Amino acid sequence: MVSRILAAACVAALMMGTANAADPAAAKPQYGSWGYDQAGGDPSVRPGDDFFRHANGHWLDHTPIPADQPAVSLRLAMTDLTEQRLHGLMEAAAASHAPAGTLEGKVGAFYQSFMDETRIDALGAKPIAPELDAVKQATTRDAQAALMGRTNVDFDGSLFNLVLDVDLKDTRRYAVYVTQAGLGLPDRDYYLKAEFAAQKAAYQAYVTQLLSLSGWPQPASAAKDVVAFETAIAQLSWSKVQQRDPVAMYNPMSVAELEKLAPGFAWRDYLKSAQLGDLQRIVVAEKPVFPQLAALYARTPVATIQAWQAARIADNAAYYLSQPFQHAYFQLHDKTLAGQQQMAVRWKRGVRAVSGGDCGVGERLACFGNLGWGVGQLYTDKYFPASSKAKIEELVANLKAAYRARIEKLDWMSPQTRQEALRKLDTYTIKVGYPDHPRDYSNVTISRDALVGNVLHAAGADWSFYVNRLGGAVDRSDWSMTPQTNDAYNGSLRDIVFPAAILQPPIFDPNADPAINYGAIGGVIGHELTHGFDDEGRKIDADGNLRDWWTAADAKAFEERAKKLGAQYDAFQPLPGVHINGDLTMGENIADLGGLTLALDAYHASLHGKPAPVIDGLSGDQRVFLGWAQAWRGKLTDDAIRRQVASDPHSPRAFRVNGPVRNIDAWYQAFGVQPDNALYLAPQDRVRIW
Repeated sequence: MVSRILAAACVAALMMGTANAADPAAAKPQYGSWGYDQAGGDPSVRPGDDFFRHANGHWLDHTPIPADQPAVSLRLAMTDLTEQRLHGLMEAAAASHAPAGTLEGKVGAFYQSFMDETRIDALGAKPIAPELDAVKQATTRDAQAALMGRTNVDFDGSLFNLVLDVDLKDTRRYAVYVTQAGLGLPDRDYYLKAEFAAQKAAYQAYVTQLLSLSGWPQPASAAKDVVAFETAIAQLSWSKVQQRDPVAMYNPMSVAELEKLAPGFAWRDYLKSAQLGDLQRIVVAEKPVFPQLAALYARTPVATIQAWQAARIADNAAYYLSQPFQHAYFQLHDKTLAGQQQMAVRWKRGVRAVSGGDCGVGERLACFGNLGWGVGQLYTDKYFPASSKAKIEELVANLKAAYRARIEKLDWMSPQTRQEALRKLDTYTIKVGYPDHPRDYSNVTISRDALVGNVLHAAGADWSFYVNRLGGAVDRSDWSMTPQTNDAYNGSLRDIVFPAAILQPPIFDPNADPAINYGAIGGVIGHELTHGFDDEGRKIDADGNLRDWWTAADAKAFEERAKKLGAQYDAFQPLPGVHINGDLTMGENIADLGGLTLALDAYHASLHGKPAPVIDGLSGDQRVFLGWAQAWRGKLTDDAIRRQVASDPHSPRAFRVNGPVRNIDAWYQAFGVQPDNALYLAPQDRVRIW
């Protein structure tokens, strides 16, 4: 479970998908003997004008986005390989008819239940009839609030979201956090900005369709009320930039104090339904929003709340229902909001349903009602060699040493803050491949002919796992990302986690030139390390507690540099007139710049004073930068870019390359970048943070 309070800072927001393009030969990079696909670059583009295209231009021009995906990239090619492997594991498990009580048997039965399309189509909306009936029978706002407490174990929606995570003021224990929720579109901007009017209209049509398929009375009129209600929620909601402040998002209080803060919502009924009826303390996130949301709820007609809840149930369940529901879901979420032209084939959707996805991107489908940890156990047993773990641990040690050396020499950091920073750096634990302790699924009932039941049983088991450890000691070996997830994160346990699935080419290749590995996985490791000291992470001390350990002068110096970097990104336009939000992407941009800087230092240190070899006419420094650029090779549909810019804290791929390199002196030296180049920054304009 990745906390939304101090979100595990992921190196990339990845969509589950495939890299199978119309021209597979063009899409497949030719890494050669040392790990870089030179044929994918475009030497006609000067490095200093557009380094991303210089490294990737030929591939970009000759690799179309697949019709069943909103993007194509080398990272998605890694996900594609993992997906193919998971497909093989699940098909074998389903065909083997392994005993029902075994992990393999449960994974195979879950997958088979998704693949039984004939049965699912025959059921129509029947699998969610109990939830819809409960909504109709809940004729008071208090009764509706109780239903909202089930959102972590059923398909119900909620105005608020409960998260169980480490207490940021006392990391020896767990805490319950409650955050704002209630929106069906990716971000509040989709309701409030004219540029998203078409998407909002499509959403209303989608809600109408869901309510009609669910047998809800007067679906068009009800859908209009639902979208108006969500628009009112959006008007009150904090932006994702505001949510990046962990201090503002940490407001502990008793349940009685919460009732006083936000009257008009049946908090005790809500918590009781969430299996938290005995809760004494809760941490409120967007505190100023809560009384406003509760007041909105108290004045909204119960009929509107019922229709909204019915729509949320149908939306949350659509992926597992009959074809009309699935196609409606695809049209809105994948096509309209992401630009994907065709629905993925069923086996791919089945793999996702059983395995889950990247919880770091905040998508419910990725985290709800799957056997992700069990699938990860089967995956790593077969596909993750111990030798890879050893090489990553060596790289990590070199990156930590490089970071220590940089912190020790920073000209803007005082000795007092420096001492705390070094202490925090030493506390980080690096986790590679898979968790030490497998998740226990022995009490989870999975059937070959009850897909929705399987989803709900898995969801219930996940939520019970987190609820049952409240009051106990914090498990510092815990993971928030499954081994088959192609991503990495810096978590609230002061842990940096590299799942098995990210340890593949082009991010990591044990047989590649070290410079390429340092530019790719080394940059990722450095990226995650610096998250502990970015605009969010610097507010957490060496013990993991929420505490300001910076002097005022150091904080000011850091913020001035960060603001300067933010202004650079504000000027970038992934599409004409669509600007990156430098505040929203601040932490990730700082981490990209810091990560690549540290990767270069660590590569130099790994040479032990010897000169770097020249390979195919490229110096060691050039290969480090090209390794980073190749790792981000990819492109998205225009709609996916708009969604990313509005709601994702990561900058689009091209700017994760061009943005950092133009601030690193060694890049100018390595590629002879001059003032007449488009990316050139005068030395005094380059941002130097780490």
